[in-house]
Amino acid sequence: MSEPIEVQIRLNGELVTLELDARTLLVDAIRDAARLTGTHVGCRTGHCGACTVLVDGSTAKACTVLAASVDGAEIVTIEGLAAVDELHPLQEAFWQEHGLQCGFCTPGMVLASLELLRENASPTDTEIRRGLSGNLCRCTGYAKIVSAVRRGAEAMSTGAEPGQEAREE
Repeated sequence: MSEPIEVQIRLNGELVTLELDARTLLVDAIRDAARLTGTHVGCRTGHCGACTVLVDGSTAKACTVLAASVDGAEIVTIEGLAAVDELHPLQEAFWQEHGLQCGFCTPGMVLASLELLRENASPTDTEIRRGLSGNLCRCTGYAKIVSAVRRGAEAMSTGAEPGQEAREE
């Protein structure tokens, strides 16, 4: 182990300082040092998307990012998407549309969907599939995930996301 370094990030809205080995991956910092287990470890190569988080508002595969490289950044994991007692509209849509089975891919799918919908509030099914192409699901066959993203897009277009101001029409 190399000499520990301090990494300070805003994790789900809370400023945290983590003492880590300089070689620590962001996914390991989130799961092991910060003790948030919603970010899943799948392939460790960036192919499956189970470790997807938002870094300064954009998706990142946390298994391919050194924690030291995000010092000072804002990180949002699935745990930080909504308040403890409520679901984000996308989480609600995944639940309503049965867009999950085992749930392993779901945190990454939801965060990738959020980035997609922030860029394109009304995507076609083809655009949804393209937007989620870096996230793999081995259970659902994707049809229900696409339906969930569509439903989430509708819900998000009618009101504000938690933590954001309402949109004006």
